[in-house]
Amino acid sequence: PAAPARPARAGRSATVLPMPATPATASAASLAAGAGTLEALQEAMRQVDTPLRETATNMVFADGRPGAPVMFVGEAPGADEDRQGKPFVGLSGQLLDRMLASIGLDRKAEEPEKSFYISNILPWRPPGNRNPTDAEVMLFLPFVMRHIALARPRRLVLLGGVSAKSLLRAKEGITRLRGRWHSLETEAGPIPVLPTWHPAYLLRTPSAKRDAWADLLLLRRSLDSDNNAPASDS
Repeated sequence: PAAPARPARAGRSATVLPMPATPATASAASLAAGAGTLEALQEAMRQVDTPLRETATNMVFADGRPGAPVMFVGEAPGADEDRQGKPFVGLSGQLLDRMLASIGLDRKAEEPEKSFYISNILPWRPPGNRNPTDAEVMLFLPFVMRHIALARPRRLVLLGGVSAKSLLRAKEGITRLRGRWHSLETEAGPIPVLPTWHPAYLLRTPSAKRDAWADLLLLRRSLDSDNNAPASDS
């Protein structure tokens, strides 16, 4: 069998903020913890009492291959995602697919090592495409953490400031967080995390594509280090 994945090199640690607890987040944590499969997790998320359900058309859970080597986590569905019920299918998702294809990743790939898995912090579109509120993010974080544990990626890429700051519990913004590896404690142990620009930001700010490309090359090198790891003797 292959040796365990070697950890990606982490940069300077982010400043960690405390995570407040409320009755709503405690209930969400209980629902999330009780989900033993991705299907059960999706059903548990449907039970969350949130006004977002009243204005959204579809719940947007995930796309791609569970168990793929890398999982991407964005912020919230947009109008196209809300209509289709899948994450990252609009213009920003199409840009992301093209960028990932350039490093050999395809969400529809049949080979697990060439595929990826993708989701968002929020499963429902906020009205008018507004940014998620802090309360909404905190409500769904337990589900995101359980989602990561069930999908079991070897690497995690956080798309945009909302995703990066909330999962890393960081004070710094995406500008300072991107470009280097961090670590996220999960149920299965620590996982290397790479924050980068959200593709919607790249559509608005094409000059940032160079940084995003550098981040993707960092991801590619890290995944390649897994594939080149020597076999264990066990």
